[in-house]
Amino acid sequence: MTGLDAVTDRLLRELAPQVLAVLVRRWGRFDACEDAVQEALLAAALQWPMEGIPANPKAWLVTVASRRLADEARGEQARERREERVAAMPGPGDDVERHDDTLTLLFLCCHPSISPSSQVALTLRAVGGLTTGQIARAFLVPEATMGQRISRAKQSIREAGARFEPPPVEEWEGRLAVVLHVLYLIFNEGYAASAGAGLLDVQLTAEAIRLTRRLHRLLPDDGEVAGLLALMLLTDARRPARTGPGGTLVPLADQDRSRWNKIVISEGIALITDTLRSAPLGPYQVQAAIAAVHDEAPTAGQTDWPQILVLYEALQRLWPGPMVSLNHAVAVAMVEGPAAGLDLVTALEEDTRLKGHHRVEAVRAHLLDMAGDLDGARVAYAKAARQTASLPERRYLEDKARQADPRMDW
Repeated sequence: MTGLDAVTDRLLRELAPQVLAVLVRRWGRFDACEDAVQEALLAAALQWPMEGIPANPKAWLVTVASRRLADEARGEQARERREERVAAMPGPGDDVERHDDTLTLLFLCCHPSISPSSQVALTLRAVGGLTTGQIARAFLVPEATMGQRISRAKQSIREAGARFEPPPVEEWEGRLAVVLHVLYLIFNEGYAASAGAGLLDVQLTAEAIRLTRRLHRLLPDDGEVAGLLALMLLTDARRPARTGPGGTLVPLADQDRSRWNKIVISEGIALITDTLRSAPLGPYQVQAAIAAVHDEAPTAGQTDWPQILVLYEALQRLWPGPMVSLNHAVAVAMVEGPAAGLDLVTALEEDTRLKGHHRVEAVRAHLLDMAGDLDGARVAYAKAARQTASLPERRYLEDKARQADPRMDW
C-alpha cells in the first residue's frame, strides 16, 4: 500500500461514521444511508489515490452518497406513480402479474369509443395476429366488411386520444366482457382454424390460455373468467387426440381418449366445479360444464347427453346465437333421435348469419347419416366440403361422403 493509499484508508475510516450521521439526519432510512455511504467510500478508494484527496473530503463523501439516495428516491417516486396507474385495475394479485403489455393492449383495443363488434375485431387483429379473412369468418361477415370495420376502429381510437394504460375502474366491467369474448375467439381459431392447411394453431391456443390465466389471477372470484379458463383447459386437453396421421381431423366421438391430458382435465373440472358453486351463472361457465361432461365420459357411447341437452338449453337462454342453436340441435338428436334434430336444423336455414356456413351442412349430414339416409348424407357432406376453407375439415368431409357412397370419384 502506498503512502497515499494509507492516508486515504485512514481518512475514510475516520469520516465514514460522520458522513453516515449527516445522511441519516437528512434522509432517515438508516439501511439505505449505510448502503449509500459504502458506495461513496468505494468511489473514494478508487478515485482519491489517482486524483488526490479533495479539499473537503467529508463534503465530497456526503455529496456522492446523497446523489445515490436522490437517484433511488426518484426511482421510488416513479415506481409509485406506475403503481398508482396499475391500481386502477381492480382485483387482487401481485404487481408482477398486473404488469403485462399484452393485457394492456387488449384493453386498449376494447376502448369504449368503438362498438363491441369492432373491439373484438381489432383485438383479434392486433393481439391475436389473425388475418382479416379469419376474423370475418369468425364473425360470419364478408371480408371487405370486416376490413372496413377494423379501419374505422383504429381511426376511432386515434380520435379518442386513447393511451397505452389500464382502463379506469368505471370502464372495467364492460371492457372485460369484450376481452373475454376476444380470448374465446382467439382460442377457437387456434383450436379449429377456419382456413388453411392446418387444423390447429397451438401458438394461438397457448396465448389465449396464458392471457386468461393472468386475468384469473387478477380476478379469482369472477365466475366468467374462471369459466372461460376452464372451458379452454377442458377443450385443449383433447388436442393430442384431435388429429391423426398427416394432421387429419379426428372428431370427438372417434378420439382415443387415453391420449387426452388427464392432468389438464382435472384442473379444468376443479375450476368449473368451484366457480359454479360460488359465482352467478354465465355462458362461459355453461360451456365449460358441457366440456366437462364430454371429458368425464369414459367412451363416446357413455356420454351423458341428457345432461348436455339441459346445459345447451340453459346456454340458449344466456347466450342465444346460431352456433349455439346448431349445437343444441345435435344434443336434441342424441337424446330424442335424428329426426328431431333435423327439424331444428331445417328451421335454422332461415338464419342469414348461417347462410353458406359449412357447419350447417356438416351437422345435417351427420344427422342424416344417423337416420340411415346415406344418399342425403352424401350430398350434405359433399356440400359442406365445398363450403369450408379448412383443408383438414374438407378432407374429413370428403372422406365421410365417400363412406356414404364408395362409388364416388373425387
